[in-house]
Amino acid sequence: MVLDRDPRVAPTGEVHDQIMLDGTYFNGWCVLIAYTGTHVIDWQWCDQEKNASWTALINRIPAPVAAIVDGNGPLTTTIKRLWPTTRIQRCHFHIRQAAHRYLTRRPVLPANKELLGLFKLLSKVTSLDEAARWMAAFTSWEAQWESFLKHRTQVRPGTLRPAHVKPGQHWWYTHIRTRRAHNLLAGLIRDNHLFTWLELAEDGYTIAKTTNPLEGSPNKAIKDFLRAHRGLDIDHARRGVDWLLYLRTEAPKDPWSFVTPRAWTQSRSAPKAVKPETGREETNLLYGTGFSVEDGNGIQKSWGGRSQ
Repeated sequence: MVLDRDPRVAPTGEVHDQIMLDGTYFNGWCVLIAYTGTHVIDWQWCDQEKNASWTALINRIPAPVAAIVDGNGPLTTTIKRLWPTTRIQRCHFHIRQAAHRYLTRRPVLPANKELLGLFKLLSKVTSLDEAARWMAAFTSWEAQWESFLKHRTQVRPGTLRPAHVKPGQHWWYTHIRTRRAHNLLAGLIRDNHLFTWLELAEDGYTIAKTTNPLEGSPNKAIKDFLRAHRGLDIDHARRGVDWLLYLRTEAPKDPWSFVTPRAWTQSRSAPKAVKPETGREETNLLYGTGFSVEDGNGIQKSWGGRSQ
């Protein structure tokens, strides 16, 4: 029996309040997923997250009110191009991860300690008034540490050159990680991607501020499936992920509805079982072909030449 194995998602044309977008990688493949917070809308296979792959997915989906993203550059660019009216909310969980990557969890410099504190305060902001106070605190931090952010290291004999510095470069910013953490927040404030969920709440929309529902449901299910079925070839693994995602759409059909009459046609390419030749006919008639201990055949448990 051969099944039409690829489930198909029928576009509904529904405009959603929010769509979470993210990609999950395995074995050189990536599956891009669009998720409402309760069910999967659509997905797209690719080799990596880039403009072409995100375009293929987003082109099939009507523009939502808001898109929650993790900060992937090609994704943000594609949303602005194909969904120009959609508001973008950057995932606060990924913002916090970036803060730890730039500043570590236990920074030593006072400027870094204060900046990490601002990152941590984001999770406690629950209203536009609190958001305004948070941005005022960030502006105050910028004014206090403006000269610190501009510190430069000049090339001198014996000076260690960081990995990000080009060979012909004669100077670089001393506190590059602090600058990157600062630029992340400054860019989110400039693009208005930090408190979109609060601004839309004023208009009656309930928008998530993280992609955690996507990470904890479809993405986790994919990882659990692949972990429980190690050794699947790539086609079989992709087929399993397709069905896993399809069954998490809003109204999946019975899998048997995908079976066509062709599925009941026996494959002609299946190899026929051939009984192996076991010896001359007269020998088989005299001695048979069964296993016999009397013939000296049995499980040997002696040393057998193995090294001690």
